Amino acid sequence: MKPSALSTHVLDTAAGIPAEGMAIELWRMEPEPRRLVRTITNADGRTDAPLLPPETFAPGRYELRFEAGPYFAARGADPGYLGTVVLNVGLREGQGHYHVPLLLSPWSYSTYRGS
Repeated sequence: MKPSALSTHVLDTAAGIPAEGMAIELWRMEPEPRRLVRTITNADGRTDAPLLPPETFAPGRYELRFEAGPYFAARGADPGYLGTVVLNVGLREGQGHYHVPLLLSPWSYSTYRGS
């Protein structure tokens, strides 16, 4: 079985740059919601360490919470209507590396399972 892990990165598609300085939280949603990680993206729009490395990975439902509104406000941009972007994901054992990129502007966002 492949070891599983979770990572992310954020791209500011309005400016065409990595989203440096964005706060991200990872929550485990079961059996009760519990925050596991709070981190800030680096100059590459990535976290310095995986959100869930293989040694702490557990299957289940998780939420990634990206603080998009404060990120745009700190850059002097109108945050539009985005505040916190919440992605609810289900992670299974043996599926390898889960990478969840976020592409966003003040008006929209998209995501996918990356590699």
